[in-house]
Amino acid sequence: MAASLYLLPAPLADDTASQVLPPQLLHALSSLTYFLVENARTARRFVKSVAPSRVIDDLRFVVIDKDSSDAEVKAALEPLLKQGIDGGVLSEAGCPGIADPGAALVREAHRAGLRVVPLVGPSSLLLALMASGMNGQQFAFHGYLPIEKTPRLAAIKALEREAQQRQQTQLFIETPYRNDALFADLLAQLQPGTRLCVAADVTGSGEFIRTLSVRDWQRMPAPQLHKIPTVFLIGS
Repeated sequence: MAASLYLLPAPLADDTASQVLPPQLLHALSSLTYFLVENARTARRFVKSVAPSRVIDDLRFVVIDKDSSDAEVKAALEPLLKQGIDGGVLSEAGCPGIADPGAALVREAHRAGLRVVPLVGPSSLLLALMASGMNGQQFAFHGYLPIEKTPRLAAIKALEREAQQRQQTQLFIETPYRNDALFADLLAQLQPGTRLCVAADVTGSGEFIRTLSVRDWQRMPAPQLHKIPTVFLIGS
């Protein structure tokens, strides 16, 4: 039987593993010996925290991040192909392959004929969509909006048009230290009746998820989003 590549979600917020990780995922973290990770140091710490009996020096961690080449991705899967051992893809937070460099590993695993096994765990995007009250039948995730002001404002208007014309929820994120600037741009550019959801620190102790019209957002104090992981959603 071919080796399997397990996709291992990680908690979105510190000290929440016991609340958000299901038994199947904990079992995988307790049994796998080969991990493909974004950051070796934090991955070792995480595995040890949820499986304290594991001897970390007995485990192998290979870094595959957004800068990894195609050759490095292929090489990382060789132990599965040549030795038949199972491997686990571990994200820094959330689900591998969703806004995550793990997608390259999954793509190559399918090309190589490996079994891919996604395990249940927290996804900030899906949790935000669930809690937004917006259309969960039609939605699109756009990653990061442009950094430069003019293209960013154009992107905001384009997403609003998509939401209105297609009745499609538009999801996007920002580097946390730029959240406040993006929120201000959203209030300045979107129409008053457009619905905007802000989902910050999802599953964390400071979780804040609220959907209001732009008009209503403008009438209240702005949420404090600086350096807090946040998902933004636009709906008609």
